Amino acid sequence: MTAIPHTPKTAGEAEAALRRRLASALAPDAPGRPLLLLIEGAAGTGKSRLLRRLTADLPATVHRTTPDGPFPDTGAVLLIAEDVHRAHAAGIANLSRLLADPPAHLACVLSYRPEELTAPGLVLGPGTEFPACLTVLRHLLGPLDVTAVRTMAQDALGADRCTADLVNRLHRASGGIAQTLTDLLDELVACSPPGAGQPVSADLVRPDAPPRLEALMLRRTAAVPEEHRPIVFAAAVLDEPATGRDLAAVAGLTGRTGHDALIAALRAAVIEERGHGRYGFTSPLAAAAVRRAAAGPAREVLHRRTGRLLAGRQPVDWERVAGHRIACGDERGWLHAVERAAQTFEEAGEQQRAVSLLESALATGLVPGQARSRLATLLARCAVVGLRSDQTLRVLRHIVADSTLPPGVRGEIRLDLGLLQCNQMGEVIEGRVELTRAVGELEGRPVPLARAMSALAMPYGPGPSLTENIAWIERAVAVAEESGDPVVRAAVAANRVSVLLNIGDPAAWALIDRLPRESDLVGCRQQTARGLCNAADAAVWLGHYDKSRELLAEGVALAARSGAAYAEQTGRGCTLVLDWAIGQWAGLTDRARAFVDEAGTMPYLASDARMVLGLLALSRGEWADTLAHLTGPRASALDTGPVPISATVSGALIRLALAHEDIAGAATEATAAWNRLRAKGIWSWAAELAPWAVEATLRSGATATAHAMTDEFAAGLVDRDAPSAEAALEWTRAVLAEHTGNTAEAAACYERSAAAYRALPRPYHEALTAAGAARCALALGDGGGTAVTALADRAAVFDALGATWDAARIRADLRHHQPAGERRPPGRPRYGDLLSPREAEVAELAAAGMSNREIATTLHLSPRTVEQHVARALQKSGVHSRQQLAQALEAASS
Repeated sequence: MTAIPHTPKTAGEAEAALRRRLASALAPDAPGRPLLLLIEGAAGTGKSRLLRRLTADLPATVHRTTPDGPFPDTGAVLLIAEDVHRAHAAGIANLSRLLADPPAHLACVLSYRPEELTAPGLVLGPGTEFPACLTVLRHLLGPLDVTAVRTMAQDALGADRCTADLVNRLHRASGGIAQTLTDLLDELVACSPPGAGQPVSADLVRPDAPPRLEALMLRRTAAVPEEHRPIVFAAAVLDEPATGRDLAAVAGLTGRTGHDALIAALRAAVIEERGHGRYGFTSPLAAAAVRRAAAGPAREVLHRRTGRLLAGRQPVDWERVAGHRIACGDERGWLHAVERAAQTFEEAGEQQRAVSLLESALATGLVPGQARSRLATLLARCAVVGLRSDQTLRVLRHIVADSTLPPGVRGEIRLDLGLLQCNQMGEVIEGRVELTRAVGELEGRPVPLARAMSALAMPYGPGPSLTENIAWIERAVAVAEESGDPVVRAAVAANRVSVLLNIGDPAAWALIDRLPRESDLVGCRQQTARGLCNAADAAVWLGHYDKSRELLAEGVALAARSGAAYAEQTGRGCTLVLDWAIGQWAGLTDRARAFVDEAGTMPYLASDARMVLGLLALSRGEWADTLAHLTGPRASALDTGPVPISATVSGALIRLALAHEDIAGAATEATAAWNRLRAKGIWSWAAELAPWAVEATLRSGATATAHAMTDEFAAGLVDRDAPSAEAALEWTRAVLAEHTGNTAEAAACYERSAAAYRALPRPYHEALTAAGAARCALALGDGGGTAVTALADRAAVFDALGATWDAARIRADLRHHQPAGERRPPGRPRYGDLLSPREAEVAELAAAGMSNREIATTLHLSPRTVEQHVARALQKSGVHSRQQLAQALEAASS
């Protein structure tokens, strides 16, 4: 007999081979060798579904029958007998007689549960025998793999609603059993809110067994003799593949009784062999169904024994021990196990697991006051390197309000509360208040005091000036050295790098090399990972892109290895900004959107991605989207968000206002943004703001102010290593010169800026400034064909980047300066049903969401002309709206 295993690699191929073999055996020209196909699989593995798929496409000439049905004398016959393990004796006898001397054109398919056969392994009982003339194939159905679970989930819920977390949760809960999975999906369809694109939460997968699975497990449990049943309940409480010895110990069975009980449970198919001498349930839900059926007092005894068993292993799984101790009412032992588990997670760099465990413990109300502050301190320490948790924030706020806490303990908890607010929560001003109060409460405790001072030194947030940041880091360095603690020294060193590198101090690079990457202490490695990711972020704003890429690769990898989840995410956000800066825009919008979704409710974490989305939308002329990304309800407020991001966002908003000819609005934004940057005093962060702020100021008539702004920008870069800001300074000088009538000087400044951007490289900014140089050259009348060629080349750069609006602007300028010989000859060319170049240009901007007046301004056309072009584009594309036009253009380009 040939067995065809059902494994992840061969399941689909084996099914296709069976379908071909079945069709061949029933074909009119078949050689006449009868076929027996055995479909073997445990309860719920999908035998009936497989049978329907195998026989769905057989020709109508095949006569289908059952063991009790009519049997024709001629022609191909398909006999199907499902659930043979339940067949009565007469039915088994009929099948045995038929198969002892089978007709030539017979294909017989039998399905059965091997665990419920009266004689194990013998589908037709003790007398099972197959004659030599019969081809016998066996197809083994096992649990579904994750890929198959994903397919079923997407079929039931929709592909856009199935997250990896949901699929993994379904796979674990169901054990890959197809029927259990189907029942779980039915429950999700019934209880999950409808809505395309709205992911179904993995938390909706209930921990209780579906009724069908529960009935099966309880029926099989009842079939085990009562004296042997404790081993079944023991397996349910232990809930892991376990040895017979461990199961007997939890069940309280000794000697031969434990062995006999295990045999009885296996014969009843309530548990199964799981390999390597271990036994257990098919899925966690199957175990849950049996566990719930145990009487309360008996279940408590089993939990107590399981806790003792697990506590005797090495290493101890304290989280599981805690679960069993609380289940049997041992609150003191539970508290000890929770604390040990959280400490173990922290030492292993698994802070997120520690946070979840401690949050759950503190929420029970069973933790006494003294232990509550101890657990809260541990929770706070783990939370600051993890991701956002509103529950942790509430717990910490409640605890620091406790007047009975010693000041030092309150100060430690307040320190981490402030860090959580500043970073994960994005509540920078409130967080700094807590950090400042913590400094006063931590006198005489150098380790947390150094951490608090170091946190107050971080320059990203608004409020304190650079001078204050530097003062805090100098105090932190002194206190950290006094503490002698290697982790706090690493934390302060990482923040010192951030302070110095963000202001363009060359001394920072040597400090990066000294961060303790190879420390044996996970805390040191986490702080180093954070320092490397922050340094990479600073390097992006400075314009050191190769160094930033290297720091990101090292920092993100170290963060992932050491459990610094928040640092890992900040590194990934920085990667988006880096790719935007150097012009790697392919797929960047999709990646940024995915990151925003992943960041969820952490505004600081999502701010990089939102900024990138807004800047990309601006370059395409998608102005409504630009505003939504940069100023929408979930975006960081400009007055409280990270200062370099606020400056960049303000630059984009000024540019957008100028494009709308809203000079007053642009000038107002320029003034506010400049004041924010002046208050901070880090002028390398003005690189994305200064050219647009100075242009808005000039166009509002405040020429003297624009001169002063340019001088202030230049003074702030003296002795600083900030190549991006240096390129922007030349651009700013070019804008000042162009708007004050010094066109030749403007052209030279634009050229120097373009060359600097080219060297970095920053192709988008190089194209903007090179186009400015060409524009000035044409205004002077000495650019000739060279300037026109430069404009055409930059339009091509914008096209390659996907910057639709910028490309359209440059081409509009280009048409006014093309040599007469290169212009289109008189008369209207015929494009038929195709869009003309001008119609295509207008259609792209209209599809991006620009109004006719905005398109007219961009392309130097009249609104009436734009209206005609849009109408023809809609007609030729066969659509009726600008939204449909966008879809038509996208389809045409794919």
